[in-house]
Amino acid sequence: MQLNPGGPAAGGWVIFAVPEEARPFQRKLWAAMTNPGPAPVRVLVTGMGARNAERAFLAALADGTVAPKWILTCGFAGGLNPELRSGAVGFDADSAFPLAERLQRAGLKAWKFECATTVATTVAEKSALRRATQADAVEMESGVLRRLARERGIPSATVRVISDAADEPLPLDFNTLMTPKMNLSLPRLLVRLAGSPGKIPQLIRFGRQAQRAAGGLAEILMLVLA
Repeated sequence: MQLNPGGPAAGGWVIFAVPEEARPFQRKLWAAMTNPGPAPVRVLVTGMGARNAERAFLAALADGTVAPKWILTCGFAGGLNPELRSGAVGFDADSAFPLAERLQRAGLKAWKFECATTVATTVAEKSALRRATQADAVEMESGVLRRLARERGIPSATVRVISDAADEPLPLDFNTLMTPKMNLSLPRLLVRLAGSPGKIPQLIRFGRQAQRAAGGLAEILMLVLA
């Protein structure tokens, strides 16, 4: 697959929270470039949570580059709708989003997303969120990014992949392992695993599942941008 630097999808920003979400897409994007020079889209990795997302987005707008024609906020989401399995991809788009038809042609269904302030780690937490919001999936950055885009007249959409289904608890409570700046604390993680070594295989399995999900999301994004 090749991308046209001057094609209809050019000029947008594809935004992720963490490198693990972005990396498969970045690899495919670089491989699809037919000529040296700027990529048709800009990839921005903000860090987890609304505060990091807002800070990184505003800094990118202020760094002297051209403002985006549109933004996609992408990455992992926790499943709330019990019909959605790991690897499923869905979207929510502004009515004026220029790539909305491409999202539908890629086979994506419209989902309702809940933007939360903490990671939903247990099946019970996900069930409670589903009952309270009727959302299909939960994530942590799209709400603020799309608000900032709307305030500036930039059309936006959310495209997310399910990393953990509604009936799948996360192997660890990641909320307890985060620093105040929403970075994963390696010392805390090592202490937790030292005290619960049985969690290590679960964490490895989840990591592999998340990698597969990120790869599937990258494939969808490349179809939409082609």
